[in-house]
Order: sequence, then C-alpha cells, then structure tokens
Amino acid sequence: MELQMPAAPDHLETREAIITACLDLNRSGVNQGTSGNISVRIGDRFLVTPSGVPYEQMTPEMIVELPLDGTEVRPGQMKPSTEWPFHQAILRAKPQMQAVVHAHPVSCSALAMNRLSIPACHYMVAAFGGYDVPLADYALFGSQELSDNVTQAMADRSGCLMANHGAVVCGETLAKAMWRMVELETLARGYVASLSIGTPHILSTAEMDAVLEGFATYGPRPASDPAAR
Repeated sequence: MELQMPAAPDHLETREAIITACLDLNRSGVNQGTSGNISVRIGDRFLVTPSGVPYEQMTPEMIVELPLDGTEVRPGQMKPSTEWPFHQAILRAKPQMQAVVHAHPVSCSALAMNRLSIPACHYMVAAFGGYDVPLADYALFGSQELSDNVTQAMADRSGCLMANHGAVVCGETLAKAMWRMVELETLARGYVASLSIGTPHILSTAEMDAVLEGFATYGPRPASDPAAR
C-alpha cells in the first residue's frame, strides 16, 4: 500500500514567513516569550499566530486563518492569538497594508506604562506617517475596546504605542512591518534616554513637513521617474 503524505497547508510560504518573523522578534530582543503576535493578509482573509505557542514549537499548520469580516474559525484550527481583533481591524481599515506586528518592546512598553506618546524628537518619527507616534488608550487585552482604541490611534499612522501594554505596527509587506517594529523600539529607546539627560528638542511642524515630503519620494525608483531623488 502506498503511503500518502498529509497535504501541506494553504499559503505554506506565508505561514513559514510568519514563524520566521516571530523568531526574529525574540532574537532581536524586541520581544520575549509569546507576548508578540503577527498577522498577514491573504485576499479577503488573514493568517495570524496561535495563542500561547512558543515560537520554537510553532509549525505552519498551527497558524490560524480567519476572515477579515467575521469571527469564523475553521474546524480543526488552533485558538488564534487573543489580540486577533485588532489585527483584523487594522487590516480591514488599511487595505494597502499587508501585515501587522504586535510586541512588548522594553522601551516602547516603558513609555506606554507612563502613558506617553513619542513626539517629533527625531525625524524618523515621520516613518510612521505623521508628527508623532500616538498612544492608544488602555483597554483589556483581546477586548473589542482595545481593538477600537488601537484602530483609532492608527487612523493616519502605521504604528502606535498601547497604554500599559506594548506597541503595534503595520506594513505594506511583512518585512516592512518588522522593520517598523524595530525602528519604533529604536526611537523609543532614544527618547527614553534623552529624557534621562534633559528635555529633548522637538522638531517643528515645518521641519516635520519637510521630512514627510522627503519620505514621500524616498527609496528606489527608476531614474526616469520625475520623483526620483
């Protein structure tokens, strides 16, 4: 009798990329344990990490598939991360974004514990879409209220701190979302350090406008593109 191998799960490459990203979060020191979670859009659905599974033990089959509109969990799937509601809400509200990354970075969390946003203390704040990195109001983890608070804070931003909790970012790709999470923790670490030695100088609206304009045309482009710099 010929043995049949079990079928590989749908979107195997994306599932594997999510696991790799989870491991990278912890290796980089941006997260620890299983407190972080990651999601990636797949058409009108999304994949999200399961609840409470150590990243080293996570397999592609454990990644949970959910609809962008609704709460259906397909039979046989694991329980999704308790934070899946705000992953769903962000992806639904921002169709241009393909991935969401949530973690508990130390410096981001320190600011969030003190209910502080990150002002324009460094020009890279503009990488999150505006003049600051806002703070989402506190609500219980996994709650609809937290999802609403995060979605509101990120209405015109690609990242925010979460009061007494951590941080969340989104990206046009999973790689971009991961970059934003590392960059956000870098900004938070610098801001915390600057507060310890004095009062940081905050860039003006005009100065940040110039940065935002520059970011709009920054990056690899064909030489023929009139926006190339």
